[in-house]
Amino acid sequence: MSARTSFNELLESGAHFGHLKSKWNPAMAPYIYAEKNGIHIIDLNKTVAKIDEAADALKQIARSGRKVLFVATKKQAKDIVAEKVKSVNMPYVTERWPGGMLTNFATIRKSVRRMSQIDKMFADGTFANVSKRERLQFSRERAKLETQFGSVADLTRLPAALFIVDITKEHIAVAEAKRLNIPTFAIVDTNSNPNLVDFAVPANDDASTSIAYIIDLMVNAVKEGLSDRKMDKEANAEENDTKELSATEAEELADGAIIKGAKVEEEEGGAKKPRRRVAAKK
Repeated sequence: MSARTSFNELLESGAHFGHLKSKWNPAMAPYIYAEKNGIHIIDLNKTVAKIDEAADALKQIARSGRKVLFVATKKQAKDIVAEKVKSVNMPYVTERWPGGMLTNFATIRKSVRRMSQIDKMFADGTFANVSKRERLQFSRERAKLETQFGSVADLTRLPAALFIVDITKEHIAVAEAKRLNIPTFAIVDTNSNPNLVDFAVPANDDASTSIAYIIDLMVNAVKEGLSDRKMDKEANAEENDTKELSATEAEELADGAIIKGAKVEEEEGGAKKPRRRVAAKK
């Protein structure tokens, strides 16, 4: 078991509680431990293994400098995701999933640029020359855009992966990611099909405690990846400095040898040659 994941903490968070037996998805059978009072119980040993697998993959993505888009629009998850994901500066969607967020990404970027344009108009005093009604309209448009796209304003290209809470509710996001071959990570409950995502974490996706614990693990994995990336950059910078210093030393040694050789040649060329004795004429 990984140090980052605790079986007992998962148990305390209620991650083992699934849905009613009547609402189960047969594809979740490998992850179901038992049934109690008509409710499926998730096998937390398999949850621990899947969490570690997903966390390691997310760590590598973050280490490579790419973005992970977190998606959670259900009431009990949206605030948790927004609060935790902000700490690692990753994009997230906690309001309604905008159709075409991935498949029509260019249009989404236009909306984000529109938000920047309105901000610029406020800053440069353009609104001083328009009526109060127009200023109010622009303010409302800005607020609406902020609600929908404010959390993805820094997403300048398609994300490297998606982490989703409840793939049944976020089926459009799953479909768009699959169409574009973007890897998907998700908390999958007993009423969902784990085969729809690349990294399925079998757990309760309705309890806020369960969601918070798993999201916290994923965010920590991203933090580790970002920290390793920073260390890699520093190590590379030191290595480059060392190489530059070695090259400089080599050049100095070469210059010294050239100068020394030139002096030797100069000394040899300027040495006095012995005079030849010339016989005196009779």
